[in-house]
Amino acid sequence: MSIVNADGSILARDSSVVGNVDMGTPSVLWNVAKKCFTVGVISLTVSDLFASIVPVRGASMSPTFNPKTNSLLDSLSDDRVLVEKLCLSNYKFSHGDVIVFCSPDNHKEKHIKRIVGLPGDWVGTIYDVVHIPEGHCWVEGDNSASSLDSRSFGPVPLGLVKGRVTHILWPPHRVSSIERKTSRNRVSPS
Repeated sequence: MSIVNADGSILARDSSVVGNVDMGTPSVLWNVAKKCFTVGVISLTVSDLFASIVPVRGASMSPTFNPKTNSLLDSLSDDRVLVEKLCLSNYKFSHGDVIVFCSPDNHKEKHIKRIVGLPGDWVGTIYDVVHIPEGHCWVEGDNSASSLDSRSFGPVPLGLVKGRVTHILWPPHRVSSIERKTSRNRVSPS
């Protein structure tokens, strides 16, 4: 672009303006898209490797999660929990940990239950005593009356575990860390 004086002489040429117009300036939309993509990739990496936030549905873990699920409005305020995934590196779990795992029957379903037995343990059920094989754990819901857990489908392979629940993050009045609760009278080590 040139700036022309009244007598027709050229006062200045601005080649940078001409250069940007010819080469095209990145649009605001493109910059926003790049930033959103970058944030998305970073968030996905953090979610896959370190931690994620998961909603807890149903009453199988009540009163630890969703203590009031009697009405339709209560389901709108389901607990949201923090699931840490660093425990997966060496399957570092303890009795009483609350874990998220894929259902052994349907890998698209995720369950949240408490670990009752670890590999090598003997767990007492209503009808029998079960030995937990290597590479498996025994899980049960805190609300046994409405829980689909190891009493229904047996020991869960540790490879199906997606992480350990460490904190309740939502709703705000329930923000807290998760305690390990164990039932020593039902489990005996091998």
